[in-house]
Amino acid sequence: IMQDTKKFFENLSGAGKSIGVLTSGGDAQGMNAAVRAVVRMGIYVGAKVYFIHEGYQGMVDGGDNIKEASWESVSSMLQVGGTVIGSARCKDFRTHEGRLRAALNLVQRGITNLCVIGGDGSLTGANLFREEWSGLLDELVQSGQISEEAAQTHSALHIVGMVGSIDNDFCGTDMTIGTDSALHRIIEVVDAIMTTAQSHQRTFVLEVMGRHCGYLALVSALACGADWVLIPEMPPKDGWEEQMCHKLSESRLRGSRLNIIIVAEGATDRHGNPISSNTVKDLVVRCLGFDTRVTILGHVQRGGTPSAFDRILASRMGVEAVLALLEASPGTPACVVSLCGNQAVRLPLMECVQMTQEVQKAMDEKRFEEAVKLRGRSFENNLNTYKLLSHRKIDAELPRSSFNVAVLNVGAPAAGMNAAVRSAVRVGITEGHTLFAVNDGFEGFSKGQIKEIKWGDVGGWTGQGGSLLGTKRTLPAKHIDKIAEQMRIHNINALLVIGGFEAYLGLLELQAARSKHAELCVPMVMVPATVSNNIPGSDLSIGADTALNAITDTCDRIKQSASGTKRRVFIIETMGGYCGYLATVGGLAAGADAAYIYEEPFDIRDLQSNVEHLTEKMKTSIQRGLVLRYDLALSHTALIHWIHNCSENYTTDFIYQLYSEEGKGVFDCRKNVLGHMQQCYYAYIFGHFALLVDFVQYHIFVCFVGRVFANTEDSACLLGMRRRALVFQPVIQLKDETDFVHRIPKEQWWLRLRPLMKILAKYKTSYDVSDSGQLEHIVRLRAKDISAI
Repeated sequence: IMQDTKKFFENLSGAGKSIGVLTSGGDAQGMNAAVRAVVRMGIYVGAKVYFIHEGYQGMVDGGDNIKEASWESVSSMLQVGGTVIGSARCKDFRTHEGRLRAALNLVQRGITNLCVIGGDGSLTGANLFREEWSGLLDELVQSGQISEEAAQTHSALHIVGMVGSIDNDFCGTDMTIGTDSALHRIIEVVDAIMTTAQSHQRTFVLEVMGRHCGYLALVSALACGADWVLIPEMPPKDGWEEQMCHKLSESRLRGSRLNIIIVAEGATDRHGNPISSNTVKDLVVRCLGFDTRVTILGHVQRGGTPSAFDRILASRMGVEAVLALLEASPGTPACVVSLCGNQAVRLPLMECVQMTQEVQKAMDEKRFEEAVKLRGRSFENNLNTYKLLSHRKIDAELPRSSFNVAVLNVGAPAAGMNAAVRSAVRVGITEGHTLFAVNDGFEGFSKGQIKEIKWGDVGGWTGQGGSLLGTKRTLPAKHIDKIAEQMRIHNINALLVIGGFEAYLGLLELQAARSKHAELCVPMVMVPATVSNNIPGSDLSIGADTALNAITDTCDRIKQSASGTKRRVFIIETMGGYCGYLATVGGLAAGADAAYIYEEPFDIRDLQSNVEHLTEKMKTSIQRGLVLRYDLALSHTALIHWIHNCSENYTTDFIYQLYSEEGKGVFDCRKNVLGHMQQCYYAYIFGHFALLVDFVQYHIFVCFVGRVFANTEDSACLLGMRRRALVFQPVIQLKDETDFVHRIPKEQWWLRLRPLMKILAKYKTSYDVSDSGQLEHIVRLRAKDISAI
């Protein structure tokens, strides 16, 4: 029955269709990954795909600017920043005559499907072109440049957009292509600056891009724990100069040796007066006398290789764009492929453009609170979180609470754990609670390694990898009596556990022991933090993104090492236990040819087929292969998830020897085991912990009758991301979703990405597109919501 409800893309044919792909406006990392996905998916379904070089200018000029793309023409493109097909500002396309020439060039090549990668200006231009299309064809017929038959054959122009912009300034999508990579560049610079700033006790003012949108400034300030941030959407109130200087001075008095201030290039005050980085510097020097320096990042933010997130986002969007074009009918409006939570969606292009324009209008009319809401939930949540975490209230302003909350890390270290602890501690203190840090997980808990942790104790934690609290894999069951005793001694009223599968098992054990120990009848929340991303109840875990970037960076270097040499295949092994997330998604980000994982059984025939497939590809102009095996095979890279967990017999060494033997005379083979370097990178992402503290407070106050007593199922929960939302789920209810033997969820969303990786590596496969095809509408602010602002 389930099979009948699914829709497979094999039913969609591109035969006889031609697709043009172009990049327009400012360049952004990840554009090449989107172009690659469009080209390969288009060719895969039987369509012709054309590069349109230099954006709309190439479309207007025609000639060699519009060339048919081949499968090999997008090889080695995935890891390259910018856009290899070029982008240009085009005045000609803004004129009717220019669009008429562009229409002629497209009709001559049979192109009636356009995939446009750019910002709101580029997408608006594409929609205007679509609306004028029939009129333009009529003019071409009347002038004798095309025949009536050609006009009828190409009567409809279909447009699908993908937003490529480092500013993340487009409404309707949580993230635009290039934003994550730009944030990586900023954080890399901040990390480098912090060391010199600490040495000389300096204040640094960093100016980042964002003429009309402060997303980069806001999120980078959040990620690095900046002392102050200035953005266009929320100008500081009058008197901000004194407030900022007071905060910087207070920070120094608490022992900090540096201050970081981040300024968006379009920052203004409430009266519309620009606030430049040099203005801020002069203010700090004049009022505080601090040694202050200015760093303007400029186009560094646009450069460099795309992050793993941007490569995956662009690849998913590129494939979705081709599906949208195949399904389009003459009446289908131009759409844009967007990201909502963890799901790709299609939205009407002009609805998104109009909402984006409304943001600027609200800012121009000084309706700043409305502008923030119009930016979307992601922007608003980030702004609220920054306010909570960066602006410490004086003790007299804090609400009073007699409740104690303990925080601990459990399981293997994961990048982002420290940022999560910092967030939880500061939000908890802001709500008036007393926070306690537990060292060394449940084992440290049983030994009484517990102490109060204050606001300043977590300063500078965001960028540090590993676990500063200390973490162990020890489960609580054998220490349950001592843990209960420590809960009583320190009067712990709530428990926050940040960790991996051991944290999940630990929460189950604590809940099971409530019948014997009343001290354990308190609200408990677990936040998933593991590079393996193997926790039931959550699509993503803290640390997994950083591990993916470590894998992607390593694969890029390994592939580059073979540049200029003979044809070569690399076998790479990643971490992951029995969970193939890192191998699969890392393979998609690195352009792997295969990824061998436990969840998808394989035998010697599959391996032989892969070797033969790779051999055929190597006989073309493609010269490197990548095979990932988890715990993973990946240039023609094969990613291998930890091979001993894929299969007892098909180990990394076995696959290496097979590829080496069968590839003789065509390619040679190398292997690499990535190991624990995947855990040790800095963290770039973390969770939204105001929601978590709200949950804890709710259960504390509901269950408070003289003392906290919470023993219901929903008082021991996991906070996870499910598709589009953060949700709390009782851990007891997640047991049925868990394969405890192999420590993985029974159903894993990312398995749907595996056919995508295979398609982009030229394997014939089946791809479920049941979630695709529905054009949604952008969620707009209702009138009562706006009036309540």
